[in-house]
Amino acid sequence: MNSQRLILVTGASGYVGGRLVRTLIEENLDVRILVRDWHKVQGQPWASSVEISEGSAENRADLDNALIGVHTAYYLLHSINLGPNFDEIEAKMARDFAQAAEAAGVTQIVYLGGIANDKNISKHLASRARTGVELASTLVPVLELRAGIIIGSGSASFEMLRHLTHRLPIMTTPKWVMNRTHPIAIRDVLYYLKSAALLETPVGKVFDIGGPEVLTYADMMQKFAQLSGLKKRIIVKIPVLTPNLSSLWIGLVTPVPTALARPLVGSLISEVVADPAKNIDATIALPAGGLTDVSTAMTLALSKISAHNVETRWSDATSPTAPWQKAQGDPDWAGEMVLRDRRESTTEATATSLWQSVESIGGDNGWYGADLLWFLRGLIDRFFGGVGLRRGRRDPLNLRIGDSLDFWRVDEIERGVRLKLYAEMILPGKAWLEFTIIEDQGKRIVRQEASFSPRGLGGQLYWYAVLPFHFFVFPTMLRNLIRKANRTDYANS
Repeated sequence: MNSQRLILVTGASGYVGGRLVRTLIEENLDVRILVRDWHKVQGQPWASSVEISEGSAENRADLDNALIGVHTAYYLLHSINLGPNFDEIEAKMARDFAQAAEAAGVTQIVYLGGIANDKNISKHLASRARTGVELASTLVPVLELRAGIIIGSGSASFEMLRHLTHRLPIMTTPKWVMNRTHPIAIRDVLYYLKSAALLETPVGKVFDIGGPEVLTYADMMQKFAQLSGLKKRIIVKIPVLTPNLSSLWIGLVTPVPTALARPLVGSLISEVVADPAKNIDATIALPAGGLTDVSTAMTLALSKISAHNVETRWSDATSPTAPWQKAQGDPDWAGEMVLRDRRESTTEATATSLWQSVESIGGDNGWYGADLLWFLRGLIDRFFGGVGLRRGRRDPLNLRIGDSLDFWRVDEIERGVRLKLYAEMILPGKAWLEFTIIEDQGKRIVRQEASFSPRGLGGQLYWYAVLPFHFFVFPTMLRNLIRKANRTDYANS
C-alpha cells in the first residue's frame, strides 16, 4: 500500500464514486471514504479494503475528522434534489469543504463537474461551475474535471438514452435533441480521476474532458438503435416541448424519475462541448489506446447490462430530501406508531431455494402475483413525483445493502435468513417489507411482514385505506414465493 498518500473519496455510494474507489484500490492507494451511513457500502466488494469515516459533508466536525492526514480529496457530492435553492446549498457545501481541507493541510482537491462553455447554460450546470469556484476559494489547489454526458452501464444519462430509443420507434422530441454534445465513456472519466491522484505535484486548473466524438443527442439515439439491432428511429422535432415538459415525458417513458430528468434535460438545452483551451493532455496523457469512441462505450455498457455485471447505478446515491424520500413518521416525542401486517407459512422447501426466491424478488422477476396492483401502485407513485417501479434491479439474482429495488431500497440483508426493504415511494409515513426464513423442526417458516410508521392522522387513514388490498397482495406473494422455491427444489432433485 502507498502509505505516503491517503485518498479521501466523498460520494462513494454514488455512481461515479463507487467505481472510483475500486479503481483507486487497484492502484494500491490507501483510500478513506466519507459516507452518511456505513451500512450503505457494506455490500460493496471493496468495503473491507477502505477506511470508512461515517458522517455528513454538511457537518464541519465530520469533515475535519474525515480529512485528517489526507493528501488528495475527491469532491463528488451533488445536491440537485434539494429544492429550488439547491445551488446555494451546493455552494455552501463546497465552501465549507474547501475550508476544512485547507485547515487539515490537504494537498490536492479533485472535483468532477460539468462542461459549461455555452452562455445559455442551465441552473444545474451553472451550479456545478460555481461549486468549482467555491472549492478553489482557499489555498488548496483544485483540479476540476468538467465532463458532458457519461456513457456507462447504470449511468442516468445512458439509461435515459437507452429507454427512449428502445421504447419509441417514432418520437416527437424537443429541439434540444439537435444540440451538440461531447459524450465520454465512464472508463475514461475514471482514468482521468485516478490519474489526478497520481500526479507528482498538485494542480489547480479547470479541464474539459470529452471523448473523441462530438454528436447531437439524436445522433446518439440513432447509434444506439443501430448497435441494439433496432430500426432507425423517426425523430420529429416539436419546438413547444419545454425542458419541464420534456422531463415529465422522460419520467413517464424511462426509469429516470422526473426530478432527476429535469437537471439532465437542462444540461442538454445548451451545447455541451469541450473547450480546446481547457485541454488536459499536457497534464494527464491520453490513456493507452486513446479515448473510447461512443459506439464502443455503448457496446461495453450493453455487455455489462446483458451479463448482469452493473457495478454501480444512478439510483445508488440517495438524498434524504429527494422527492421520493419525503416520507416521515411521527416525531420521537410523540411516540412513533408502527402498524404491521405479518404472515407466516410453514414449508418443506429448502432454505437455499427459499432464499433464492426471496433475493430474486422485484424488477423483471416481478412480485409473485397481483402484478396489476403493483403496476398501479407504481403508476400512482410516478404521478406524484416518485420513482415508481421502473428502477428495477442492479442484478436479477443478487442484492446488496443500498441497492435500489423498484420503489424499495435494500435496508438490511442477512444472507440466507433475512431481507428488509425500505420504501422510497411517496407515502404519508415510513414503510418496510421484510422476509425472514426460520428453521423449525426440520421444516422452514417463512415470515413476511409489512410495517408502516404513519405520519399523523393522514398516515393512519392511508394504512387502513390500502389494508383491503393487503388481504389479496400479501398472501398471494407469500404463497407464490414458496411455490417458486418448491419448483426449484423439484428441478434440482
